[in-house]
Amino acid sequence: MTDKDLYNNQEQTPKILVVDDNQQNLELLQAYLEDMDYDTIPAKDGSQALDIVADNPPDLILLDIMMPKMSGFEVCRRIKNDPATSNIPIIMVTALNELGDIERSIDCGTDDFVSKPVNKLELLTRVKTMLKLKHLTDKLQRTLAYLSEIEKHTKA
Repeated sequence: MTDKDLYNNQEQTPKILVVDDNQQNLELLQAYLEDMDYDTIPAKDGSQALDIVADNPPDLILLDIMMPKMSGFEVCRRIKNDPATSNIPIIMVTALNELGDIERSIDCGTDDFVSKPVNKLELLTRVKTMLKLKHLTDKLQRTLAYLSEIEKHTKA
């Protein structure tokens, strides 16, 4: 089963928002993902990322922590605090390895981490896992909504 097969019911290719203020890092992450059947959307800062999420929510976000203007911590916090976007998985991509930074990332709601320099195999494995989890979560929510509708109609 391919990653696209997971999304065939919705007939869409998984969208991954890649956020990094460093152009080389942005291009590297996109290059790592290009062999997979994903649509990647680049963002060069936190504000641009939030605009993209609001207009066209992705299935997954790869988010750099250390960015000017708005840190990845703040971007993550805003996405996770919004009920409309809180279920989007976020993988923090970071050179930070201090325990306090990891705790801060967890506190703001990140779902996983990838350390810089990024290992391609590790990145692709984590991306696949998060996309599968997102697909199953979405399917569960649709099923629960359907069951709720059936329940309403049987009581009426």
